[in-house]
Amino acid sequence: MQETLQTLVGGLSLGAVYALVAMGFSLVYRTMGLVNFAHADIAMIGAYAASTFYLTSKMPFVVAMVVAIVVTGAIGLVIERVLRPLENKDFDLMLIGTIGFGIVLQAVAILIWGTTGRAVPSPVRSAPLDVFGVRVRTYDLLVMAVAAFAVIGLAWFLARTKRGAAMQAVAMDHEAATAVGINVGRSNALAFSIGAGLAALAGGLVGPMLYVDASLGGALGIKGFAAAMLGGFGSIPGAVVGGLAIGVLDSYAAGHFQGYSVLVTFLVFTAAIMIRPMGVFGERTVSRA
Repeated sequence: MQETLQTLVGGLSLGAVYALVAMGFSLVYRTMGLVNFAHADIAMIGAYAASTFYLTSKMPFVVAMVVAIVVTGAIGLVIERVLRPLENKDFDLMLIGTIGFGIVLQAVAILIWGTTGRAVPSPVRSAPLDVFGVRVRTYDLLVMAVAAFAVIGLAWFLARTKRGAAMQAVAMDHEAATAVGINVGRSNALAFSIGAGLAALAGGLVGPMLYVDASLGGALGIKGFAAAMLGGFGSIPGAVVGGLAIGVLDSYAAGHFQGYSVLVTFLVFTAAIMIRPMGVFGERTVSRA
């Protein structure tokens, strides 16, 4: 029982990271109808940037994370600005463009940080907590708390602010939003920027949990993408549920199937998607192809 609870806690902390990645995917797709295939590599850049500011520049971990989010937010703005002339004109070329940006980001990461990678020590030095015989790492609790704060903050932004309402309007009806004077380009840029910031937050948080190298984006991206699909692509609550589900499943598979854990995780994911192709929340998302 204790081992099961231990695995559950570890899975929830990793699932919180996948949820952040999935939220970034879903936010851009919800607003633009576009899957940003560079999203995973933005998360990798965020992980490298946060670890660099934390380890090399000796910034406090929180400050390093904020700077990394700002950096990747700017990258998101650049990607959106380059792709903007293609919006509503050549959707396929936009998809290819995001793939191209991902390749560029990987090359830039290798040029700046090399191929060696780095291990990031936990910023929380306190010993694990003993809760009814289950040893819980304090850093795992921190990751879950930060992810929960990000989810609440995004939900509040979308529901309570004018910019958030504009993004919701663009997601529901692009032409109607334009007709009532909403700046669609600005809303799309904001979606890309927030999505990139969420990717950086995920990458920075996962640094002390996994090894940071140029392949980190692939590991985070494929599971974050699976989480978004499982929850219902374009659904923010679905991204959270899907991320936690993939994290827990991944943790249990790693504990019981070891070298076959990834295979088991995606077999279960495939079965779930075959049963419910639209995802758990089944939200119909926009398509501007």
